[in-house]
Amino acid sequence: MKGVAASVKRAMDTHSDMLEGVLSHSEQKVVASFIQAQPSSDGSYAPASGQIFGILSQMKETFETNLAATQKDENANQGLFEAVKAAKDEELAAGRKQIDTKTEELASTDEKNAEAKQNVKDTKISLAGDEEFLAMLKDTCGKMDSEWEARQKTRSMEMEACSKALAVLTSDEAHDMFAKTFNFMQTESKVKSSRRSRAAAVLQKYPHLSMLASSIKLDAFEKVKTAISDMIGALQKEKEDEIKHKDFCVEEFNTNQLATEKKTREKDELDTKIADLEQPIKDLTASLESLKTQISEMAVQMKRAGEDREKENKDFQMTVADQRATQKLLNAALEILKGFYAKKNETFKDVALDQQPAGPPPPPGFKDYSKNKQAGGVQGMIQSIIDDAKAMENEAIVDEENAQKAYEDFIKESNGSTEEKQLEAINKKAEKAKADESLVESTEARDAAIGELETLAEAKAALHQSCDFIMKNFELRQSARDEEIQAMNQAIAILSGAKFDDE
Repeated sequence: MKGVAASVKRAMDTHSDMLEGVLSHSEQKVVASFIQAQPSSDGSYAPASGQIFGILSQMKETFETNLAATQKDENANQGLFEAVKAAKDEELAAGRKQIDTKTEELASTDEKNAEAKQNVKDTKISLAGDEEFLAMLKDTCGKMDSEWEARQKTRSMEMEACSKALAVLTSDEAHDMFAKTFNFMQTESKVKSSRRSRAAAVLQKYPHLSMLASSIKLDAFEKVKTAISDMIGALQKEKEDEIKHKDFCVEEFNTNQLATEKKTREKDELDTKIADLEQPIKDLTASLESLKTQISEMAVQMKRAGEDREKENKDFQMTVADQRATQKLLNAALEILKGFYAKKNETFKDVALDQQPAGPPPPPGFKDYSKNKQAGGVQGMIQSIIDDAKAMENEAIVDEENAQKAYEDFIKESNGSTEEKQLEAINKKAEKAKADESLVESTEARDAAIGELETLAEAKAALHQSCDFIMKNFELRQSARDEEIQAMNQAIAILSGAKFDDE
C-alpha cells in the first residue's frame, strides 16, 4: 500500500494539470488522505483502497481517452498535411508550366525583334532608292522649266482663280479650322481542568485546574464541588461552542469554495465571450471604414466624370462648329474654281497636281497643251476635304451621343452601387452597435465576477484566520477538554467519598 500511495502521489504531482477538472474536490481529499495515511505499529489500519482504486481506474480511463483523442488529432493533422502537400505540388507544377510559357513567349519576342530589325534594314535600302529617284526627278523638272514660260500666258486666268481659292484656303481662319478638323480626338473618362489531597493531586495534573487544586486544600468540600461542577459546565459549553465553530468553519469553507468555483467558471465564460466579440467588432469596424472609403471614392469619380463630360461636350460643340465653318470655307473656294472652269474649255496637263508618286519612272515631259475639259484634281481634293469634314462632324455627333449614354450609365450604376454600400454600412453599423452593447455588458459582468472573486478570497482569508487553529487542533483540544472534565468528575467523586482502584 505504501508503494501504491507513492505511485499515486507521483502521478498527482506530475499530472496535476491533466487531473484538473477530472477529480472532484472530495475525490482529491480522499486521494490526499490515502497518500498521507500510514499503518499503525500494531498493524491496525482501515484501508481505503477500494475507493482509491476506483479513482485510479477513473484516472486510467481519462488518460486512455486523452490518448485516443490525441491519436485521432494526429491522424487528422496527417491528412491535412497530405492535402496541403498535394496543393503545393499542384502550385509547383503550375509554376513550372508558367515558366515554360514565358520561355516560349520570350523566344517569340526575340523572333519578332529580329524581323523588325530586318524590316528596318529593308526600309533603309528602299529609302536610298527613293532618294536616287528624287534626284533624277529634280533633273527632269529642271528641263521642264523651260516649257513653263510658254504656258504662263494661257494659265494666267486659271492662276487668278486658283489664287482666289488659295486666299480662302490659306487664311488664318482656314488654318485654325483645318488644325481642329484633323487633330480632333474625343476621349472618355473611367471611375480577457486523607481525600482533599487526592482530589487536588488529580486536578494538579491539568494547568487550567491548578488554582482549583489549591482551593481544595483550603476550602470546604461542598463549596469546592460546586466550583468544580460550574467549571465542568463551562468546559462543556466551550466544547459545544467549539464544535459549532468547527461546523461553521467547514460549512463556510465549502460554501466559499463552491461560490469561488462557480464565479471562476462564470468569469472564464465571459472572457471567452469577450474574446469572441472583439474580433467581429474589429472586422466590422474595418468593413465600415472600407465602405466609407468606397462611397467617398465613387462620389469623387462621379464628380470627375461630370467634369469630364462637361469638358467633352464643350469640345464637341467646338468641333461641330469648326467642321461646319471648314465646310463653308471650302465650299466658297470650290465655287470660285467651278466658276473658272465653267468658262474654260481648254484641256491641259497640271504637272504639279498630277505628278506621279515617288518610285515609278520619271515623267516624259509636258504633252501638247490643250484646254481642260473638267474641273481637275483640285476640285476633287477640295470636295474630298468637305466630305471628310462632314464625316468628322457626323462622327463627332455619334461620339457625343455614345459618351453621353456611357456617362448616364456610369452615373446610374454608381448611384446604385452607392445606395447598396450605404445600406450595407447601415446594417453593419446596427450589427456593430449590437456587438458593442453585448461587449459592454459582458465586460461589466466579467468585472463584477472579478470583484466577487476578490470578495470571496478576502472572506476565505478571514475564515483561515478564524478557523485554521480550531480545525487543526480540534481533536487534540476536544480530547484534552474531555480529560479535564473526567478529572473534575473524578475529583467530585473523591470529595463525595468514592474510592478508586489506586487508593
